[in-house]
Amino acid sequence: MAIIAFKTPKRPSLSAKRAANAEDAALAKSKVSLFFGRLALVVVILITLFPIYWMFRTAFSNNRAMFSEPLSLLPVDFTFGPLQRVLGLATTEEALAEGGSGASINFGQYMLNSVLACTLITVLQVTFSSMAAYAFALLNWKGRDKVFAIFLIALMVPGIFTLLPNFILVKDLGLLNTILGIALPAMFMTPFAIFFLRQFFLGVNRSIIEAAVIDGANHWRIFSRIVVPLAWPQIITLGILQFIQYWNDYLWPFLVGQSETSKLLTVGLGIFKSQTPQGNPDWAGLMAGALVAAVPIFILMLVFGRKIVGSIQSSGVK
Repeated sequence: MAIIAFKTPKRPSLSAKRAANAEDAALAKSKVSLFFGRLALVVVILITLFPIYWMFRTAFSNNRAMFSEPLSLLPVDFTFGPLQRVLGLATTEEALAEGGSGASINFGQYMLNSVLACTLITVLQVTFSSMAAYAFALLNWKGRDKVFAIFLIALMVPGIFTLLPNFILVKDLGLLNTILGIALPAMFMTPFAIFFLRQFFLGVNRSIIEAAVIDGANHWRIFSRIVVPLAWPQIITLGILQFIQYWNDYLWPFLVGQSETSKLLTVGLGIFKSQTPQGNPDWAGLMAGALVAAVPIFILMLVFGRKIVGSIQSSGVK
């Protein structure tokens, strides 16, 4: 008769048990950390989005009824009246019936002025800044680094310091109350724009440029045919960032543009708030105007949001 021997399974050693327990504890700790990390992220997102939601809520509320339920998270007595008031589609009687102030602005004209001014600034600034960045990054000339250091120092100068000199310059040129006068101080170049593009141009493969030089290409051809196509995502990103910045600008357009043909949207919304025949601002109408003014920016960020983040990372701007 054959005898079958069974091997007794080895018990795990104490060190193996400790290693397994430590691994389980580390896994549990990582899950807890991941949970609280995501929870914190959700809280931050909600805090960030709440003002935008509150703008939507107020823009579609009845201005008179809104004060009876100030803590309501939903629009109070839902209505399109605020949008109609700010766009000039409601009569004074209709505005007063909904608790509006009776204020009125030329919203369409101000929107057009903002588009023209911001487009002019963006196109010219990106064009000149890309040329300057090319010179600082890819050309060798005496004093290049010192001049660039001066540009970087200019980044630390508050804009309020240049406000009065720029105003005097625009006034002496006879450009007050014009779109060109609003755009003039910013439409050539800015230190940030040059720095942003220079960081990317420094990473351009020099062998490509050397090959172009051997083939007889001049600097303009190298810049327009090689460098600009390679940097097109960064150039688009810079244009969007600058457009958003000047779209939201208030102080300079307020000082320079006081005529109907030169007032920008931010100035117009300030006027709408200050026109209070009944003594109380039309908060619903003001939020409706801010909502319409923010639509172009929302669209730009939704369409180009990922491109902006990727371009900033590749340019080394933290």
